[in-house]
Amino acid sequence: MTEENVKAVLTVAASTADVFAVLADPATHAAIDGTGWVQDAADRAPLAGVGQIFHMDMYHPNHPDGMYRVGNKVHVFDPPHAIGWFTGEIQADGSLEFGGWFWRYDLVPVGPSTSEVTLTYDWTAVPAHIREYLHFPPFGPEHLPNSLRHLAGVAAPASGATAAVGDHG
Repeated sequence: MTEENVKAVLTVAASTADVFAVLADPATHAAIDGTGWVQDAADRAPLAGVGQIFHMDMYHPNHPDGMYRVGNKVHVFDPPHAIGWFTGEIQADGSLEFGGWFWRYDLVPVGPSTSEVTLTYDWTAVPAHIREYLHFPPFGPEHLPNSLRHLAGVAAPASGATAAVGDHG
């Protein structure tokens, strides 16, 4: 793979404001996750701006501890158009070390209650020493489309999502 990001797009039967509200609520992230790794929000305050840190409890069978916690730092916050965060590892002293990858959602209104959502996972800034032991992306090709379908189900549970799932990137 020569690209250092993957993307998926889905048209969701919900307004950009409704979709953004779901994304800005860490308590919904376990329901949105397409891998099952996100277990629960350790911090439940809604995301409110660039620089905010929020923690998530995670599980991965290949992680040395199985259960672990990550810290995320919001780096894009433009309601209701875009939101994104870097994911970091919590160090022994409580500080966060970011590995250079991030998640980003871009929302474009298609109608008053319909939105096009683009989910991007980018690892362009991951340094060589991390690439020596982590493969990117660390999930299969179904993860991003699954995440967007889950997001659609949370943002618009009665109507769900329409077609247009696909990897782009």
